[in-house]
Amino acid sequence: MESSQCAPSALKRLHFSNTALKKLPVDESEQPGSRTVPAACFSRIRALQPLVRPSFVALSQPALSLLGLSAQDVLTDPLAAEYLSGSRLLPGSEAAAHCYCGHQFGLFAGQLGDGAVMYLGEVESDTCGRWEIQVKGAGVTPYSRDGDGRKVLRSSIREFLCSEAMAALGIPSTRAASLVTSDLYVSRDPLNSGRRIRERCSVVLRLAPTFIRFGSFEIFLGRDEFSGLQGPSAGRHNIRAQLLDYVVETFYPHIQQAHSNRRDRNMAFFREVMMRTAKLVAQWQCVGFCHGVLNTDNMSILGLTLDYGPFGFMDRFDPEFVCNASDKRRRYSYQAQPSVCRWNLARLAEALGSELNAGEAGAILDEFMPTYETFYLCVMRKKLGLVRTEEAEDSELISDLLRVMYNTGADFTNTFRLLSRVPWPEEGDSERTTVGPMVDLILEHCASIEELKVANKPTMEDRELAMILSMAQTNPVMFGMVADRPDVAQQLELMGRLKDLLETDQDELKKKQFDEWIRWISRYRRRLARECDVTSDLSIIKKERLRVMNSSNPRVVLRNYIAQNAIQAAENGDFSEINRVLQVLEDPYSDPEPLYGPDACGGKEQKGRGLTVAYDGKPPASAQTICIT
Repeated sequence: MESSQCAPSALKRLHFSNTALKKLPVDESEQPGSRTVPAACFSRIRALQPLVRPSFVALSQPALSLLGLSAQDVLTDPLAAEYLSGSRLLPGSEAAAHCYCGHQFGLFAGQLGDGAVMYLGEVESDTCGRWEIQVKGAGVTPYSRDGDGRKVLRSSIREFLCSEAMAALGIPSTRAASLVTSDLYVSRDPLNSGRRIRERCSVVLRLAPTFIRFGSFEIFLGRDEFSGLQGPSAGRHNIRAQLLDYVVETFYPHIQQAHSNRRDRNMAFFREVMMRTAKLVAQWQCVGFCHGVLNTDNMSILGLTLDYGPFGFMDRFDPEFVCNASDKRRRYSYQAQPSVCRWNLARLAEALGSELNAGEAGAILDEFMPTYETFYLCVMRKKLGLVRTEEAEDSELISDLLRVMYNTGADFTNTFRLLSRVPWPEEGDSERTTVGPMVDLILEHCASIEELKVANKPTMEDRELAMILSMAQTNPVMFGMVADRPDVAQQLELMGRLKDLLETDQDELKKKQFDEWIRWISRYRRRLARECDVTSDLSIIKKERLRVMNSSNPRVVLRNYIAQNAIQAAENGDFSEINRVLQVLEDPYSDPEPLYGPDACGGKEQKGRGLTVAYDGKPPASAQTICIT
């Protein structure tokens, strides 16, 4: 019998099926460097590019469990950091990179592909199902273009933490099982300022049933009339059919089994992708999440949150919130995300071409916004504890809440969490006496007058704004036409709000904010009262309301300043903050002791902790200075 000392490690016992490489065309070329890859969905990676002295930064036990592994299994394997960074292949693993295209910021960009990601294979087991695993930051692939295929510690920490944070929030997401760093360095310009710095190469091990995306089907597109580019497999409809069959048969088996007619099957598949996408973006909106780069190559065919780059969770509620500092035209703002997802679905329909009935596909696209609004309203009702009845006026109640939050600069996450403390209406209540203390608590998480002045400063260039204002005096007719443009109307609204703020003071502002919140909460309490009829047990309804609200409104999300604190500590060699934040994010709805973390830019002095900031409190002023590109 083989001794336990010689038995293969848990990592080496993983069973790889690598079905995608068996069922889809693979580019077997040994040509080095970036290149156009026709007639293939994957390219083999012939030579690994090992990291120098790879070591673990963090592990996610929930994600490892999906592979049937424990953190102990990983930490006791002396080669684990090499295996999970793509520096060494596990038995049965096959290195490859996926070919896809994409519409980036509205324009077709041609071939893109896994420029910094390496597919390692698909792991299967009877207990855990099948999971594709890949490493992000493992080196050059045929799709790296002018890049080096590496990711740095900074961006890897953000991807690792947010993947697991989203999963813990109950939002569909790719997963991150491990984060490895190394003594290999690359040069980067993190702020696009022309100042380059040396940063450590790091790798995230990502998991998903598949990483196939909308852009995977765009490799078959012909020449685009605007960009002049085409997919590397333009016109190869036989491969498109092969890819579609693989996706439906493997990941939508219920649809495959329900339809004997191919066209009917494909329409059912497209409808399901539409539904999943609508539900996903509704969930994003309800936690204040902004993806930042919603290109078609970042849209999962399974309706998962995919590719965490310049993402951001809103602090102060602002429908125009843009988390990506590179998005100057605000294409991917928070409020634009639903319409952008519909636009991306239209591009997917175009890429599927004759596999769909064009008229039926158009009708399904027309269902997207109503479907999204249904999902959104369902989640928002839960966030407000409206679980017994549905009223037509609920949509207006939610819209008015968001308007008050915007007007008062309320923190998105904290405000929703606090609403569970709004007292249930009782007969004879005095609104101001009963609700006043609650409103004071909310106002602690609203913006000051100085913060609102900054937030309402017009974003249009001064010269362009001056020209429009001059037009109002010299050519009112032309001004009226220009002022109707949504972008100009928004700037004029900001100017009006800023003018009002300049004519008031903090005390006057606080009184106005207090009155706004009193009015909305009074209306909300009247709606709560209608949750209960004469036959209902009020105590049960109250308990249900609190349970639903506290399980729908997270206490903590991965705000940029929380991630930045962990990054700064890690770049100084301290990985403990990453693991502490991960632990907090894995249980976002709990209500334990106050959550404190280091604040590199100054904060409160806590005994034994130094300068700290409450991760579940109002973000520090330093949070507004963080720039993510």
